[in-house]
Amino acid sequence: MTDADDLFSSYIANVIFNAFLCYTTIMLNIITIHTLRKTSSLPKPLKTLLLSLAVSDLGVGLLCRPMYIAYLVVKLVPNAENSFTLSSLFYMVASLLSYASFFGVTALTVDRFLAIHFYLRYQELVTHERVVKVVILLWVISALL
Repeated sequence: MTDADDLFSSYIANVIFNAFLCYTTIMLNIITIHTLRKTSSLPKPLKTLLLSLAVSDLGVGLLCRPMYIAYLVVKLVPNAENSFTLSSLFYMVASLLSYASFFGVTALTVDRFLAIHFYLRYQELVTHERVVKVVILLWVISALL
């Protein structure tokens, strides 16, 4: 038995598992984005940060998981072409979305810290325009990394 035979069943299980997660990731993040857009009780800065995080997670479901499934399927086929190109593209997109998600969670944490720590000055410190600039900056930094 070779290494490819040993890994065949785990690749198949991984493809099935990621296909299920792809669907659930897409659907739940679409519901989250729709809910956030319709909710008027949340402050705009918090809503913007949550939308940024939901968009990065939706990107994982729309881009990363299907690319990973394609990468696994290509690895199942012997002597497959373009495996290097697909894996490089997958790692670039996965890195972008991972950094964006990490920075989004960090920005949410800082926002909640400021809301608790500077309760009386929070409205003055955290404006919607500043949060939009921070979110754009976080996505640009994620793309550069």
